[in-house]
Amino acid sequence: MVKKLHEMGLRSEHAYSAAIGSIGLSFLAWLGSLKKEPGQGLDRADRWGIFVGEWAPTFFGLGIALSQYEKD
Repeated sequence: MVKKLHEMGLRSEHAYSAAIGSIGLSFLAWLGSLKKEPGQGLDRADRWGIFVGEWAPTFFGLGIALSQYEKD
């Protein structure tokens, strides 16, 4: 799978950038939910932030795998 992604042009830097971006998006999703859904409470905003925040480790792991593939 990593080989195929690399052949498609995906590089480790892209995955790392997506991970950093998803951390920022997680904060924006949390803040947006908190502001745009009044009355829903902090719990709902937390769930949105956590949902998007779970993407970051996946992208970081993919970045590490691609980095190892690029070294070889």
